[in-house]
Amino acid sequence: MTDSEIKAALRQTRVIALVGYSANPARPSHRVAAFLHRCGYRVIPVNPGLAGQVALGEEIRASLADIPAEITVDMVDVFRRPEALPQLVDEALAHLRAPWLLWTQLGVVHAAAAERVRAAGLVVIENRCPAIEIPRLFEPGFRVS
Repeated sequence: MTDSEIKAALRQTRVIALVGYSANPARPSHRVAAFLHRCGYRVIPVNPGLAGQVALGEEIRASLADIPAEITVDMVDVFRRPEALPQLVDEALAHLRAPWLLWTQLGVVHAAAAERVRAAGLVVIENRCPAIEIPRLFEPGFRVS
């Protein structure tokens, strides 16, 4: 994707389901979730081991299927191993009301899963981190409006 396409995706996104959230502040998923929250995104943490706890003002969900239907998730941001992507794609397509963007973190690439997402008409951004892309593409202090 081009920089302008990534910028547009980040501007259009409001709600992010962050799969693989960690409560450990030393973990990248924790730091990225906190950064995205500070940028004004609603971040819904997803981690079965932490389900029912609260982080970033949101109940941590066990899976994408556990996010209530009334919540419109724009982006699914994945902090999981590549081999987990096919199942996550199935879950997102089956249970989320209107996701339009699958974002996979650095090192998370699965060609078949990405193609399935594209075939469903959704956008895929792979092997990138929004906490790197936002400071690179936007002025300091960026907040989604």
